[in-house]
Amino acid sequence: MRPFVRETGLVAPLDRPNVDTDQIIPKQFLKRIERTGFGQFLFFDWRYLPDGRPDPSFILNEPRYQGASILVAGRNFGCGSSREHAPWALAEYGFRAIIAPSFADIFRNNCAQNGLLTVVLPEEQVHTLIQKTLETPGYTLTIDLEQQTVSDDAGFNATFDIDPFVKTRLLNGLDEIGMTLQREAAIAAFEQRRPAWLNPA
Repeated sequence: MRPFVRETGLVAPLDRPNVDTDQIIPKQFLKRIERTGFGQFLFFDWRYLPDGRPDPSFILNEPRYQGASILVAGRNFGCGSSREHAPWALAEYGFRAIIAPSFADIFRNNCAQNGLLTVVLPEEQVHTLIQKTLETPGYTLTIDLEQQTVSDDAGFNATFDIDPFVKTRLLNGLDEIGMTLQREAAIAAFEQRRPAWLNPA
């Protein structure tokens, strides 16, 4: 998992509440068995017209937001089903962090498992960021996970809370498998001490 320490990046706004995981990655694209290949289908029903052309009215299709690595969204982002494909699609599209007033719990946990930082800020601060993003071409933010801060070059500064365990995992790029492998020597020693009759044939 790619560590998250500090990200300075272009910001894209998605000023919609209750964006659910079926909107993030529609169900018809969940047939893949790999974790890759989902970025092209992110927000598919909003990004594309019925004939397959990009919908020019969808804000993320505007040229000025291409290459954004930070998404600022409305409250209760990631609600709906528990599909882990949603953070896979967001990450593969290029997002490293999402800022919102609130997130669905399962979605937030899935993001942490995949190196995608979710930042909760008060609704008024999120509204300020969305307005700045809409009004300022090339608007960028810096998110510092070590310091737990969000800032820009124009005086915006905010702090956010994060579970210390999740913070450590993100800073070190560790998913659950990575955390387990940190104890590989202890696991091997335990296996050596196991009675032979407990070992699988």
